[in-house]
Amino acid sequence: MDFAFVSGNSALDLAATVGSRRDDPIDLLTAPADLERWVAECDELPDRVVADVATFESALSLREASYRLALDRVLGRPFDPASLKVVNEIAAGPVPVMTLSDAGLHLKGDLLAALSQVARSGIAALADPNACFKECGRTGCTRIYLDRSRGARRNWCGMSECGNRVKAAAYRARRRAAPKRRS
Repeated sequence: MDFAFVSGNSALDLAATVGSRRDDPIDLLTAPADLERWVAECDELPDRVVADVATFESALSLREASYRLALDRVLGRPFDPASLKVVNEIAAGPVPVMTLSDAGLHLKGDLLAALSQVARSGIAALADPNACFKECGRTGCTRIYLDRSRGARRNWCGMSECGNRVKAAAYRARRRAAPKRRS
């Protein structure tokens, strides 16, 4: 399965590697190799990392803590202290090394540095009082995203993921409800 990076923040995209959290959770990170692939596909992280069992477990802890804190923000409640502890501890880890060349930005670092970068990204978003956190409007989708649209009018995590599905379902419902024409 492909990963989607539509949340506007790497910590939210990591949290979204579990889909349909309330109904029938679908975990896209079931093994260290899945995490290695996710990191490689995320533009904000080093592209070659190796995940062992311990760092894989740390990533899963970060994922769940990030989701909980984002959900706290969506629901307007105080942050969960245990989740804050996880995110803050991982953010205190090593950071990737950035280099710039004519080809653009390149990041180097191990998985701990990548996770630290994800945690720091999440902290920056969660600390921003003007950031608009929303949960996708498609039934069954529990992805939380940053709504940066004009007027904060975005309803779905992404058009290709959920928006097209919702619009197609609404179109089919209108077609079924429309009176049949007689020929």
